[in-house]
Amino acid sequence: MKKLTILFISLIMSVCSTNAKKPKTVTLKFIETTDVHGMFFPTNYTTGKPVGGSMARVSSYVKSQRASYGDNVILLDNGDILQGQPTNYYWNYIDTQDENIAASVVNYMGYDAQAYGNHDIETGHNCYDKWNREVRCPVLAANMINTETGQPYTQPYKIIVREGVKIAILGMTTPAIPNWLSENLWSGIRFEEMVSCTRKWVKTIKEKENPDLIVGLFHSGLKGGIENDEYDENATLAVALRIHGLDVIFYGHDHLSNYGFVRQYEEKTDEYPFYFITKDGGPSSAVSLSKTDSVLIVNPGSNAYNVGDVTVTLTMENDKVVSKKINGQLVSMKSMPIDEDYMNHFADDIRRLQEYATKKIGTFESSINMSDAFFGSSAFIDFILNTQQKITNADIAFNGPLAMNTTIDAGPVTTADMFNLYKYENKLYVIKMTGAEIKNYLEMSYAQWTNQMKSSDDHILLLDDKPNERTNLFKNFYGNFDSASGIDYTVDVTKPEGQKVTILRMSNGQPFGADNWYRVAVNSYRGSGGGELLTKGAGIPKEELNSRILYRSELDQRHYLAEEIQKQGSVNPKPNNNWRFIPEDLVAPAIERDRELLFKKK
Repeated sequence: MKKLTILFISLIMSVCSTNAKKPKTVTLKFIETTDVHGMFFPTNYTTGKPVGGSMARVSSYVKSQRASYGDNVILLDNGDILQGQPTNYYWNYIDTQDENIAASVVNYMGYDAQAYGNHDIETGHNCYDKWNREVRCPVLAANMINTETGQPYTQPYKIIVREGVKIAILGMTTPAIPNWLSENLWSGIRFEEMVSCTRKWVKTIKEKENPDLIVGLFHSGLKGGIENDEYDENATLAVALRIHGLDVIFYGHDHLSNYGFVRQYEEKTDEYPFYFITKDGGPSSAVSLSKTDSVLIVNPGSNAYNVGDVTVTLTMENDKVVSKKINGQLVSMKSMPIDEDYMNHFADDIRRLQEYATKKIGTFESSINMSDAFFGSSAFIDFILNTQQKITNADIAFNGPLAMNTTIDAGPVTTADMFNLYKYENKLYVIKMTGAEIKNYLEMSYAQWTNQMKSSDDHILLLDDKPNERTNLFKNFYGNFDSASGIDYTVDVTKPEGQKVTILRMSNGQPFGADNWYRVAVNSYRGSGGGELLTKGAGIPKEELNSRILYRSELDQRHYLAEEIQKQGSVNPKPNNNWRFIPEDLVAPAIERDRELLFKKK
């Protein structure tokens, strides 16, 4: 009997051993694009010049990876795909009947999921709701909440299964959108803070879906930007540090390419620094990093010059993941071949786009260059300011440089040139401000813009020793370096913050009064609180801005600038020379030196 029992047990064990599944390895390849900004083809249609990035090259790379990994390639886009090029403008606002080109590109390339970016919302409901319906993958944003239902406005996450591996893709967007965009563009939506929202949805996904891998798709930068009691504009690092359960976070928004592993813990301690990033997840100077307490973060930058490339290798036993190996890198698209099948597929769209971009609007009798705007009154900025005042009959206008070194040459001005003249689809506002608020607005602008000089050997510009794509060599973002028309003033760069600007008079000769009320033309980004010059600078409470707005244009500011050029036919832009840096003997050599540093060595 004992022998029979042993024989029976052996037989059972043999059957169980036969039925047990052998361990298997599954390798997944994630590819991320972000902040493509309409760079779908290998030409920059604002300049007419070829570019080293573009989705035409990304398409080649994706096809090569699919040849190796098959269906285990998971293709993700992280938002800001609807704005940036004449390409976008044409399909967003002119040809609104056909499928949006951004949807056509995403569908051709077979994306698995996308996230909403702030510039996608900037296009308005008619555009982004239509695009959302046209793409054959979900556009994710768990923290965009429908104010009527209290549920996410769009799909919060997507489940993907590959070879038995269950993957959850969770989308988020920066909650700072209401700080930049007028409410009509995001009506019916509120934006939740990202850390608490991610914590809630990771918990929900774990309980409901029990996935093997959780991937964040966040249109939010690493850190910095707008930070207040309600939210952080760039919250990726905060999420990576504090929310356990995420394996990879693909991020974007700040245009700063980066990747590495972030150590996770809840609070800062004396033992560890606040955070650190290592490229390989190995030992660092502060602490040994293991895959169980770290998350890989990846940001390929902008304009499809790079892609984020993450390989996840999982070992599975009995349908359970027993180990994960995660590696990330950024892959440059500059050396990738252009996908000719892709180009042939979009040949008719490219032809229509070329006709639109090269259409003549008028003529400039002289060239204008944005680089002049950093050193004084400039023809480039002043043409915009003067047009703002003319259209609105405002007393004063504010505007800043939207690029570093853009030139519009003398001669024919085309539709494409208008995107060099004015980069964004901002509307035009008129806001009511006191003289004191106007001065304080300019004080904040020039404090971010200029150094406090002590000798002629100092920089006149406030520069940083850690340049990046967003700020170039500046310490602060140059898009917030606003100057004004309608008033005559000086900027004394030897003075500290708050004491630099002296307003002498209105440019029409009338006196300027600190207690007087003025009609001031600004773009809608600024009028909604963008850059904080109206709030932190002028001191106008954020909740009061809407009641201060006296006029909102129906169409975007670029439209009115083009209309003005068409009306005049031939335009000869000149600087107003209504403001200048002083003292002149100190600033003159500094201007030449900083101009050389920023522009002439490029």
